Amino acid sequence: MSTAILTGPPPPGSPVEHDLRELGFSVRVADGTAGLTQALDAVPAAERVAVVDPRFVGHRHSLRLGLTDPRFDAAAVPGAVTVLPRERGALAGALTAVAASGAGHAPEAAGRTVAAPPAAGCLADRLATGLDAAGTRLHRPELGTLVAAVPASEAERARAEAAVAAVDEEAVRLRSAVKSRDGFFTTHCISPYSRYLARWCARRGLTPNQVTTASLITALIAAGCAATGTRGGFVAAGLLLLASFVLDCADGQLARYSLQYSTLGAWLDATFDRAKEYAYYAGLALGAARGGDDVWALALGAMILQTCRHIVDFAFNEAHPPAPGGTSGGATALSGRLDRIGWTVWVRRMIVLPIGERWALIAVLTALTTPRITFTVLLIAGGLAGCYTTAGRLLRSRRLPGGAPGTAAALTGLADSGPLAEGVARLRPRAAGSSRTAPLWAMTGTALLLGLLLLPGVAGSWTALAAAGLYALCAGRAVAAEPVRPFDWLLPPLFRCGEYLTFLVLAADSGVNGALPAAFFVVAACAYHHYDTVYRLRGGAGAPPRRLVLATGGHEGRVLVACAAAALWADGQGFTTALAVLGGATALLVLGESIRFWVSSQAPAVHDEGEPA
Repeated sequence: MSTAILTGPPPPGSPVEHDLRELGFSVRVADGTAGLTQALDAVPAAERVAVVDPRFVGHRHSLRLGLTDPRFDAAAVPGAVTVLPRERGALAGALTAVAASGAGHAPEAAGRTVAAPPAAGCLADRLATGLDAAGTRLHRPELGTLVAAVPASEAERARAEAAVAAVDEEAVRLRSAVKSRDGFFTTHCISPYSRYLARWCARRGLTPNQVTTASLITALIAAGCAATGTRGGFVAAGLLLLASFVLDCADGQLARYSLQYSTLGAWLDATFDRAKEYAYYAGLALGAARGGDDVWALALGAMILQTCRHIVDFAFNEAHPPAPGGTSGGATALSGRLDRIGWTVWVRRMIVLPIGERWALIAVLTALTTPRITFTVLLIAGGLAGCYTTAGRLLRSRRLPGGAPGTAAALTGLADSGPLAEGVARLRPRAAGSSRTAPLWAMTGTALLLGLLLLPGVAGSWTALAAAGLYALCAGRAVAAEPVRPFDWLLPPLFRCGEYLTFLVLAADSGVNGALPAAFFVVAACAYHHYDTVYRLRGGAGAPPRRLVLATGGHEGRVLVACAAAALWADGQGFTTALAVLGGATALLVLGESIRFWVSSQAPAVHDEGEPA
């Protein structure tokens, strides 16, 4: 429930009360600051409360943006301010300060003559100023062409009402439902239509979570069609994958259109995209197997490549969050100059192969070619995109300082170091050293591990276990100092490459029936854990609890277990069974903790508005 308190009776014919009720508020009218204090005290402590000037003139969507967004504890637009229960005390303090200063106007005059109290005496705006002054984080949404004003005279009111009538509120609302930064295919081929689907869903009371679930079900059906291995099945799979992507766009647009953000929605939105894509990869691999072609290694490689590309982006942004106005010099300056040439923006967004372009490529190739060709083209395109984005981040890192607030904690969480690496780090802590010390340790460990495993006869032998031990030692040395240097963001992607590729190489080398699908399952479980970590950090909730990382062994612990299993059961089904058990245990642990967190009251109400995935 939500309560809106008007600081006086509205002028005759004003729609403000109706608009507030349409937004789900119960409306009360207060009489001066003393009446407002009494009205605030009467609102149950667990409710959202808004204070609105009765002279407010503006679009209903302005009030919606300012007063109903669940992601912010306190927010304001001209003439209105709102707080969630956590900031009720701050609002009461601001009201006390306003009353003590004698700044509040006599609101009862507002109902008789708009010109009586000047707009500078708007009590809601003074409360917002007081919240700001007290250090409360106050969200002020960008209104663009939408109107939100408190007129001080009849003439001003007439001009404000004319401005409201001149702007098509619904058109603005539809435009703002589309993510501001997206890929070419999504922006020009999907969003012009999916936003109307989002509005259709909103008018029928559907929630973003329901649309997200429909997108997942559609993608799973697509994976099932691909698994049939028939040409008709592949064509149906490609069409259904595109339909799933339309729904995937519509769920976010519905959330923005109606401001229906939730903790559960954040969890679903953060994980279902990966679940859909990887389930589709598995479906393609199963379909290929029905035709006598084994492409599980390619499917696993595609999953590893995409996950490592994402972790490069996530880790870099945690280490070097974008600064207002950008940073001059190097790759950043070049990027800024290219932004002034319009067509290069779209070319660069396509080069990075965001989710829209990627899914369109997969769908078309599935329908027209074979799974092997689909995965081969996807790996080549994804590899080129990964080289492009990683090179740009490396060039930027040369000129960016390290040690941004929260960098060490975020990168430590993304590194996912277990008890072995942690023990090495505690045994021999070190100073930060040069800007490349930690990445060199991580790169050395990863190169030694994979280089030895690729030698003939090493994978599946006890030498592989020794290589895993060296990897754990190097990983421990890499994290033996806080990751605050400019290039320390490379640690998480290097560790992901080392861990995931170890599973791929061991399973491919074993030649055991079912080893590659089992490795696919293990990597999927680990990838879920790492994506879950990313979205917790994005929501400001910190990394998963340390007990979960210790229970799952960390990246180096899982590498040791995989190498030991390969050495013990290289020539039998024991290796496949060991991988299945490792994947099942990891999945149970991380899913259980993830579900507990995202459905708890402590989970943040966030929605991904970042880079295209």
